[in-house]
Amino acid sequence: MSHIQTDSSEVLLSAHNLSVRFGGVLAVNDVSFDVRQGEVFTLIGPNGAGKTTVFNLISRIYQPTQGSIEYLGPQGRLVLTEQPPHRIASLGIARTFQNIELFEHATVLQNLLIGRHTHRRTSLWSEAFFTRKTRQAEIEAREKVEQVIDFLDLQHHRESMVAGLPYGVRKVVELARALCTEPRLLLLDEPSSGLNVEETDDMAFWIADIKNELGISVLMVEHDMSLVSKVSDRVLAMSMGAELATGTPAEVQSDPGVIEAYLGSVDDMSSLRRENQARSGAAA
Repeated sequence: MSHIQTDSSEVLLSAHNLSVRFGGVLAVNDVSFDVRQGEVFTLIGPNGAGKTTVFNLISRIYQPTQGSIEYLGPQGRLVLTEQPPHRIASLGIARTFQNIELFEHATVLQNLLIGRHTHRRTSLWSEAFFTRKTRQAEIEAREKVEQVIDFLDLQHHRESMVAGLPYGVRKVVELARALCTEPRLLLLDEPSSGLNVEETDDMAFWIADIKNELGISVLMVEHDMSLVSKVSDRVLAMSMGAELATGTPAEVQSDPGVIEAYLGSVDDMSSLRRENQARSGAAA
């Protein structure tokens, strides 16, 4: 896969004063944040904090009641909240889902090839007659998919039906499908959900490589604070739809409002402190 050169100081996505109201419920309340190129930015918070609603605003599933989202697309900066939902993937934004969204009765390879649909440049006529241009496009799509398969070590599962794969492997296939769109921004919705400790460590490895080797910016929603501490450059903590704190994982975890609203328990805090101490020791 090609490495994307990025300026880590440049803002890729900027949310301005986002609010969403569903009837009498204020699901997101005046939230603002930036995602810089080449970083992992994570949204944390208890269930119902509004994290997935923010994802759905970026994906254009929801329309904000107030506020806007700006995005640095391939042709320059634009207002994302003015774009139709079907354009989001072609603008370089890909998403995984907490509940895996794959074609279970298709192979891994077939699912990944579907992820290339945003790059289709052939006409219906050329595809019907399988012209030279169509054949070349299919070869290029297969080459890109094979690069993703190699990157995520999915070679052994290439021809396997998704329905027969272990849950942890299917989570990686879901990640691979998103990477096949060649995104500039990757939205990861609870990537560790349902994974055991070893599989979560593997997911942390993939996320770090996606950022460092591919240069793809990552916006993540995650509950596993160990994973958050391992891979995140910055964190936004939310509660009841509003922003509590933004900063490094260490800064956010020590914020009194975050401790009370989200982390809460002594066990969670102890786990995070051990994680940070281990990272500090490794850096030394």
